Amino acid sequence: MQELINVRVHDYYWDEDLSCAVTTLKILSELFYTELHPQVVEAAFGLNAGRFGSQCGLVEGALLFIGSYGSYRNMNKEKITAICHEFCRKFQAHFGSLLCNELRTQGFSPGNPPHLCENITKQAVAFSAQFIVEEMGMAC
Repeated sequence: MQELINVRVHDYYWDEDLSCAVTTLKILSELFYTELHPQVVEAAFGLNAGRFGSQCGLVEGALLFIGSYGSYRNMNKEKITAICHEFCRKFQAHFGSLLCNELRTQGFSPGNPPHLCENITKQAVAFSAQFIVEEMGMAC
C-alpha cells in the first residue's frame, strides 16, 4: 500500500500539479476501489484554501472521501459525521494540527520549491487509509 501511495502522490503532484486535497481524495478512492463522481473531484478543487492557512487539504480530502465512501456503504449521516469527528481528533493528535499554516511551517512564497508537502502527504494518506480500515471496517 505504501509504495502505491508514494508513486501516486509523486505523480499527482509533479505530473498533474494537483492540490493535496484532490491528491488525497483520488488516492483513497483508488485504495478502496471506489469510483468518484466527477463533481466531487471538481468540488475538491475548491478546497485549495490551505494556501490561506486554514484547514489542510490533507484533512479535507480525507473527510470528503469518508463522507462519500460512508454514503456508498449505506452509513447514515450521523455515523459519517461521528467518523469524521474522530478522524479529525486522531489526525490532530498524530500530526499536531489540522491547519495548513501549522503543518507547512515554510508557508507559501514564490521562492519555495514546488510540492514541499510531498512527504507529509505520503504519511497523511497512509494514516487516512489505516484510519478508514480501522474505523469503517473496510480493507483496502
